[in-house]
Amino acid sequence: MHKSSWQSRRHGRRSHQQYSWSRQHGSNERYNTGAQECQQDAGHGGDEAPSTSSSTAGSSSVPDLPGYYFDPEKNRYFRLLPGHNNCNPLTKESLRHKEMESKRLQLLEEEDKQRKKIARMGFNASSLLQKSKLGFLNVTSYCRLAHELRLSCMERKKVQIQSSDPSALASDRFNLILADTNSDRLFTVNDVKVGGSKYGIISLRGMKTPTLRVHMHENLYFTNRKVNSVCWASLNHLDSHILLCLMGIAETPGCATLLPASLFVSSHPGDRPGMLCSFRIPGAWSCAWSLNIQANNCFSTGLSRRVLVTNVVTGHRRSFGTSSDVLAQQFALMAPLLFNGCRSGEIFAIDLRCHNQGKGWKATRLFHDSAVTSVQILQEEESLMASDMAGKIKLWDLRTTKCIRQYEGHVNEYAYLPLHVHEEEEIVVAVGQDCYTRIWSLHDGHLLRTIPSPHPTSKSDIPSVAFSSRLGGFRGAPGLLMAVQQDLYCFSY
Repeated sequence: MHKSSWQSRRHGRRSHQQYSWSRQHGSNERYNTGAQECQQDAGHGGDEAPSTSSSTAGSSSVPDLPGYYFDPEKNRYFRLLPGHNNCNPLTKESLRHKEMESKRLQLLEEEDKQRKKIARMGFNASSLLQKSKLGFLNVTSYCRLAHELRLSCMERKKVQIQSSDPSALASDRFNLILADTNSDRLFTVNDVKVGGSKYGIISLRGMKTPTLRVHMHENLYFTNRKVNSVCWASLNHLDSHILLCLMGIAETPGCATLLPASLFVSSHPGDRPGMLCSFRIPGAWSCAWSLNIQANNCFSTGLSRRVLVTNVVTGHRRSFGTSSDVLAQQFALMAPLLFNGCRSGEIFAIDLRCHNQGKGWKATRLFHDSAVTSVQILQEEESLMASDMAGKIKLWDLRTTKCIRQYEGHVNEYAYLPLHVHEEEEIVVAVGQDCYTRIWSLHDGHLLRTIPSPHPTSKSDIPSVAFSSRLGGFRGAPGLLMAVQQDLYCFSY
């Protein structure tokens, strides 16, 4: 009796151990099966579902589970679903946007708190002055580093825009801004709610601290056409017109239009309202106005596999065939050359002395690995700077056709983004697809400052900027203008 009861108790403990093991083993099997099912669901969901957890980079103690997102605040995993499910808040895109927005707000808070910023480690105002007194820095280096220090201390201030139609200012969003040569006018393209675009000119002459006020001059007749490219044109005098490459709508083909600035505001003595001059050039990606005496009164348009050089006065055209779409253009001032950047990544110069039927009109050839979005010729015309859709910014030596410097940090994947080079201030400015404005030193490529957007980041709200050493005219102060959504900001010294 004793023996049988002891055996039964022993058998019960053994069965209990087997039950506990099978229960644990069953839960592991269910966990593995669930993870495999989640992984299969994520695989069927398309490219939006990530293969690894996106939040474990900062914590190495948290295991990485495919198809799951670990929230460090709640200390638990959440399942990720494909991005096409709009009701699911946990998608790869939403997590990335949340992370970028948190970083942007943090940088804005740091900029507001930190008044004294440092562009380079070990170079503040006192150390610069001390090293200059000890003879460690020559005059050129001291001036350049002091200017970089002032750049890093620029503060953001909102500009008050006055207009004859204040209600439109609250609804129309800035698409792009473009300063003229003297930086006393700003040509603007605004997207209107009903569709299409509206053009205007902002006068910067009255913009003075501490109250920054400007006036918007509009001409509501010229609306409803999307702008592919724009540049200032000097037909009657310096920057007398604006050259626009307009897209076609419905049965109306695209065209290149010379818009007199006097139709918006008269800024030159003796100006009379000019006539709009339009050229039927459909499908133009880019445009450039020539200030070269050998191509006087001429402008260029970059088309699909073709470059057109048109004389405004005579109407004469020259066509140059290319192997790719031409997305960026600029005329040289001294040499009779037109530089072009293509979708294929090729940069080539057209010798304007050659005829379009002749051979050998390609004077220089450079190559990027991605589509070129901007080309800028430096003053001595011995160097050229170009940016592409892979986020690369390169400085090329035109004599040796070799890249001599790269500017790291620019973000671009597919957008048509401009590049701003200011040799007088020795800086390079570019706005990335992540909506951050970056300023580099032209001298050595050092990233001097990264400015976050004042508004939440969005692919449709990439800021448009204009930098000048004399904002508002000859007696103006250096500064950066930034247009985003309906607002205009000024970053001044």
